[in-house]
Amino acid sequence: MKTRYFLIVAAMVASSAMTWAQKQPVEYVDPFIGTTNFSVCNPGALRPHGMMSVVPFNVMGSDLNVHDKDARWWSTPYVYENKYFTGFAHVTLSGVGCPEMGSLLLMPTTGKLDVDYHNYGSEYTDEHAVPGYYSNRLSKYGIRCEVTATERSSIERFTFPKGQAHLLLNVGDGLTNEVGGSIRRVSPTEIEGMRLLGTFCYNPQAVFPMYFVMRVSKAPREAGFWKKQPPMQGVEAQWDPDNGKYKIYRNYTKEIAGNEVGYYFSYNAEEGEQIEVQIGVSFVSVANARENLDKEQQRTFSFDRVKAEAHAQWAKTLSTVTVEGGTEAQKRVFYTALYHSQIHPSILQDVNGEYPEMENGKIGRTSGDRYTIYSLWDTYRNLHQLETLLYPTRQLDMVRSMIDMYKEWGWMPKWELFGRETWTMEGDPSIPVITDTYLKGLRDFDVETAYKAFLASATLPGKDNKMRPDIDDYLTKGYVPLGRYAQDNSGDNSVSHALEYYIADYALSQLAGALGHTADAKRFYQQSLGYKHYYCKEYGTLRPRYEDGTWLTPFDPKAGADFSNAPGFHEGSAWNYTFYVPHDVAGLAKLMGGKRAFVDKLQKVFDENLYDPANEPDIAYPYLFSYFKGEEWRTQREVRRLLDKYYKDTPDGIPGNEDCGTMSAWAIFSMMGFYPDCPGSPYYTLTAPVFDRVTLHLDKRYYPNGNLVIEANRTDKQAGRIQRMTLGGKPLGRYRVSHEELTKGGKLVFDLR
Repeated sequence: MKTRYFLIVAAMVASSAMTWAQKQPVEYVDPFIGTTNFSVCNPGALRPHGMMSVVPFNVMGSDLNVHDKDARWWSTPYVYENKYFTGFAHVTLSGVGCPEMGSLLLMPTTGKLDVDYHNYGSEYTDEHAVPGYYSNRLSKYGIRCEVTATERSSIERFTFPKGQAHLLLNVGDGLTNEVGGSIRRVSPTEIEGMRLLGTFCYNPQAVFPMYFVMRVSKAPREAGFWKKQPPMQGVEAQWDPDNGKYKIYRNYTKEIAGNEVGYYFSYNAEEGEQIEVQIGVSFVSVANARENLDKEQQRTFSFDRVKAEAHAQWAKTLSTVTVEGGTEAQKRVFYTALYHSQIHPSILQDVNGEYPEMENGKIGRTSGDRYTIYSLWDTYRNLHQLETLLYPTRQLDMVRSMIDMYKEWGWMPKWELFGRETWTMEGDPSIPVITDTYLKGLRDFDVETAYKAFLASATLPGKDNKMRPDIDDYLTKGYVPLGRYAQDNSGDNSVSHALEYYIADYALSQLAGALGHTADAKRFYQQSLGYKHYYCKEYGTLRPRYEDGTWLTPFDPKAGADFSNAPGFHEGSAWNYTFYVPHDVAGLAKLMGGKRAFVDKLQKVFDENLYDPANEPDIAYPYLFSYFKGEEWRTQREVRRLLDKYYKDTPDGIPGNEDCGTMSAWAIFSMMGFYPDCPGSPYYTLTAPVFDRVTLHLDKRYYPNGNLVIEANRTDKQAGRIQRMTLGGKPLGRYRVSHEELTKGGKLVFDLR
């Protein structure tokens, strides 16, 4: 009996040890993935969909580092290979292709006070980052820097060597193309102010203020302002040759404003002394920034508590999916992608529910989450489908936020940023997002108001249509001719515009049908087929046309492959756009001469390096093979090849701009074994999963059947071709399944060879 007892105990101990040894999803996240190769991610600290992010800023110039925001790394505060640190930026964007935000730069220094960022920057070592936390050590000063965040505030901890120590808040510099800010001294340990931001992708009107409150944990021995402009009349100022063009205001205790302003706190630090800093932000008012800070940090300095809470929140968010099998590197790629997908959109409302309304100058109030940073030209293709599946409550709030934007200014968002429309990229992307959400069963939102908004943008003439200003020819001719210029000043992108309208109109036809608007459904479906006007048999691709119907001549279908704008196409070539008709693959194949011609031409895109993995128009191309019986293996081959080549657990492990989670969403779906290749259509195309077992812990409030398990049985480790499948225990002989089938199926099993 004793022997049996000890065996049982030993087994329990071994089982417990194995459980403790297993990594949790959050432990696989590497925030340094995607921090170079123009992916413009960063390793800063933030919470899921949080307003606040605290990010190391290392792209401003010095003798050691010539990069700046208008040079090679123009749209990111951080690049992995750069090692010259000029402060922590507060509130940044992740993975976007234009410079914005990245301001309120907080820099610790030692020695003589120097407020010129060209001088005070430092190289650094010992970088460490996990979800919700970042740290480094400044080589020049011997300072250890640590940062973490709540949803609307930050807390930073700096460990100083003995001697003179300074905290510099630079309000003048940053990524944004706007200038101007103000600072007011509140007490010896607190300042407040604002910073003007905006001009995203050079829209000169899309500007907005960000308000802040900053507190330090210890009263300084000295504090004051600096400014690049001449001193205010009657105010004592002191020139300091070590500070270049900046003037120091040591005996002034009120407020200051200008384009190049800042505030410093100076200390006599003991060896190893730690000073903490809190910053709260708001896009409504200074009072709200203070309330955000007070409510989220309880007016106490507790760095370790905030760090632990941030980590726990990320752990909960990422545990929505568990994976088994695969390599450690693949798990790092997968969970880091899931992490990146949960950064944007971000909350906009303060703790009291207030937020800046869309384009009307008013302050609104919400009882739920109001979201901002809608990079919809990117995210309508897959990110919102991922939210619908894994985080339906958030997706509903994102949809409600979009509808509220329409109520506030009369239009749905295209590329919204903190209550301003930037008009970046093209199309009518809110239509497929909301249609897809509705058709997948999430319906707790005002769909009739959404439909009213969609009808306006799909039918109003160009002079009255902010969303589709070039719609007139589209409605009368069925296409957008050359000579119609983009709202975002990116050029003559006629084919790209029309293709986006076709997708939107297809989605609108599906929504109209679901709502019982039969005539509308028929009308918009017919409009969605207008892509046929662009098909040129001579080249076998889509080709721009003039208003009189003649073709663009001369024409090179490879022009624009270097991410430039060829006539008629935005950020790509004709090859990057020709197959972007996911709602009528069969019709496009017919134009091309049938299945064989379509498949051969699509394969040519991959074989001749005509595919661009770093941009959105062609990212669903690999899945189009599976529309044709017997060709599904090509999807499985190309998806796995692309994953292995472009998605790695290294700083360059994302193929290009992350685009607010879009590139990561492609990897997540592809690694799980299914992909939503037609926006606005509630279907997925299947492919071979990377992992042996994936469990999606679905929210039973929306998916009563509970978890979805995806299993892969392999003949060997390299097996990646689907031999047979079952869904819900029944044989599955097709490679497209509906959202309802998948979420009710319970278990999807692949036999791979």
